[in-house]
Amino acid sequence: MPLVRIDIKKQQDPTYAKRIGQQIYAALRSAISVPENDNFQILAEHDEQHFIFDPQYLGIARTDSLVVIQITLSEGRTLDQKKLLYKTIVENLNAELSVRLEDVFINLVEVKKENWSFGNGIAQYAL
Repeated sequence: MPLVRIDIKKQQDPTYAKRIGQQIYAALRSAISVPENDNFQILAEHDEQHFIFDPQYLGIARTDSLVVIQITLSEGRTLDQKKLLYKTIVENLNAELSVRLEDVFINLVEVKKENWSFGNGIAQYAL
């Protein structure tokens, strides 16, 4: 179960953040086989005072169109699966929304399965 947080600068188009989320969910489904309907996202838009980033860190030229994606998911994916996920997210956002490859920042946070409760105060994935 991934929990996806997407942060961007405030946009004129009120559907833009949701469309980013749709592309990320498609990438999760195809790259790491996330099940259908396993889609939990928090979409946040920020003014420039509250969206701070280095435009040149590691020699990558970022613009104000930066998309910051944090995905919390259960541990267990291989390095190759993670690399495929990063690549698929970037390609989807570029192809469908013209987001520059340099403007996609992704952070994966892996947690043990017992660290999830989907409701009712139960750790549904705990063995």
